[in-house]
Amino acid sequence: MNARVHIIGGGPAGLMAAEAAREAGAEVDLHDRLGSVGRKLLIAGKGGLNLTHSEPFECFVTRYGERRAQIEPWLRKFDADMLRAWAAGLGVDTFVGSSGRVFPRDLKAAPLLRAWVRRLRAQGVRFHVNQQWRGWNEDGTLAFATPAGDIDVRADATVLALGGASWPVLGSDGRWLPVLAARGIDIAPLRPSNCGFDIRWSAHFAQRHAGDPLKPVILHWSDHAGRAQQRQGECVITQYGIEGSLIYAFSAVLRDAIETRGQAHITLDLLPERRLADIEGALARAPGKRSLSERWRRSLGVAGVKAGLMREVLATESLHDAATVARTLKALPLSLLRPRPIEEAISSAGGVRLDMLDEGLMLRQLPGVFCAGEMLDWEAPTGGYLLNACLASGRLAGDAAARWRGGA
Repeated sequence: MNARVHIIGGGPAGLMAAEAAREAGAEVDLHDRLGSVGRKLLIAGKGGLNLTHSEPFECFVTRYGERRAQIEPWLRKFDADMLRAWAAGLGVDTFVGSSGRVFPRDLKAAPLLRAWVRRLRAQGVRFHVNQQWRGWNEDGTLAFATPAGDIDVRADATVLALGGASWPVLGSDGRWLPVLAARGIDIAPLRPSNCGFDIRWSAHFAQRHAGDPLKPVILHWSDHAGRAQQRQGECVITQYGIEGSLIYAFSAVLRDAIETRGQAHITLDLLPERRLADIEGALARAPGKRSLSERWRRSLGVAGVKAGLMREVLATESLHDAATVARTLKALPLSLLRPRPIEEAISSAGGVRLDMLDEGLMLRQLPGVFCAGEMLDWEAPTGGYLLNACLASGRLAGDAAARWRGGA
């Protein structure tokens, strides 16, 4: 008799767990507390669904930092090439963008999700929406709250793919933490990841420049060992501080620095294509009869938000000193006070500690219960790394759940 596997959570990890379990021969039911599945995937793909990254595998796996050793086996079973082949099997062609990121040809998430759900239904996966998982009853059955009342479900194996705590309106609300903690599962505190940071802007600057992009700029910071690091990219000024892909890429390091030292200090090179001496020379040659703003604009192309930042960090008397202005344009100092709330973050760090799981992602203390996706204690930057590992973990957990105790 085939195993009956119940998947709880309809995000990418849960959907992939359902697919893998069904392919392994299990009877599969998928439950989600919202009225439809894949909502976070749809929102994440609103500006272009970044599926994975094309860089070589040995470089790819370094993006998982301290968790590389644990996550690399997942990815070896479902790497970027396998993910692209999987998408092609859904009728979704992909391409590699200029940054190395991999996208669907039409950039959209909805066609991929629709095709995926159709295929899962055709394969026999049963979907149950508007069902809030509440834990286990004393007899070991799964307890769900539904609009029609509470129901109990018996499973041969269960895959939890409940997400972290970012974007709770889309389903990842962290309500599972006390349920698992009560069962003795060690859980690392959930923290924001791929997030923006607060900066103490003046009211005038925040009102005038919130939403303005900074591109290209080079971010300079020191890592946990005090080594100087830098990366070029783009970011955005917000009413509260700063966000964007360049900031998200190093949000874990910056967040940890704030937790350790109270603040994280970074500098931005606002003119990465210009040398310091060239900037000083251009400022010195600018006609003094013009206004300060006009001299900056004409001689260096510095206007708008970049000019606003200079006025934000420099005293009025320093704005007329060419050497100080030039140095600041090449290394504008900013102090990050705190990460934005986890509800605003793209993803979350923390979760079920990986040493709680066996190689098939089954909880050692809860035989037959597997975990996948963002609810596990790992994090990765945007750029396709987060989604690829979520899918890979779901595939591993779903297959292992179907085969547990030889049920498949």
